[in-house]
Amino acid sequence: MAGWFELSKSTDGQFRFILKAGNAETILTSELYKARASAENGIASVQANCQSEDRYEKKSASNGKLYFNLKAANSQVIGTSQMYASESTRDAGISSVKSNGVSQVVKDNT
Repeated sequence: MAGWFELSKSTDGQFRFILKAGNAETILTSELYKARASAENGIASVQANCQSEDRYEKKSASNGKLYFNLKAANSQVIGTSQMYASESTRDAGISSVKSNGVSQVVKDNT
């Protein structure tokens, strides 16, 4: 099964999206946006940028866990991954975003 985006509203009225893999695992989470249209633009940015290897910034958290950011052409972070225990699982997460990030399916949970 292919992945999808979920658009939701936080308790303070802001919007965010998550990208889920076909197994329903969350693989990318956006920042909070004040406007729904901005979150929708974020989804479009994931779709446009997810195939480019140079858009992925591999990072290490202070606790030693690994994660990555997907960035737009202007170097702004579009979304952040979950934490991973190893480089190989982080790299598998990047591969998952590459394959699922082109999805046109957006589930509206607002």
